[in-house]
Amino acid sequence: MEKDIIEVPYTWEIPFKYTAGEVLTKFFYELKEKRIMGIRCPKCKRVLLPPRGFCEMCFEPLEEWVEVSDEGVIGAFQICCMKFLGAPEPPWASGLIRLDGADTAILHFIGGIDLSDIEKGKEAIKIGTRVKAVWSDAPKGLITDIRYFTPV
Repeated sequence: MEKDIIEVPYTWEIPFKYTAGEVLTKFFYELKEKRIMGIRCPKCKRVLLPPRGFCEMCFEPLEEWVEVSDEGVIGAFQICCMKFLGAPEPPWASGLIRLDGADTAILHFIGGIDLSDIEKGKEAIKIGTRVKAVWSDAPKGLITDIRYFTPV
């Protein structure tokens, strides 16, 4: 006999603190000054953003900090129409942004566009669209110091 699976609704609240480590701590301090910093691999010369302690291609330790632009291009994007805890009210968009001077992309919100009509929204944020960071008026040293990236 086939039975429906019972679903038991439950909410987990798990408070925790994330330790950013030395590399991301420097990255966050620089964001507080409205500077976006990547880190260059001494072997392959790629500038990695977000920065990390070693190159995942060469396994070289990374120490050379490089300021990158707060402008770049959208490499991929999505428009979300569902509500998620901690996310903005839908619809909202996010994307992989490759900033000028970086060889890798950072995931962040895309804003400053009207998403009330999803089809029009998709016209405003295509792959290859140039975007610029919109900064918080009161940076705190968090990734949210960049409120979102907006088309330029």
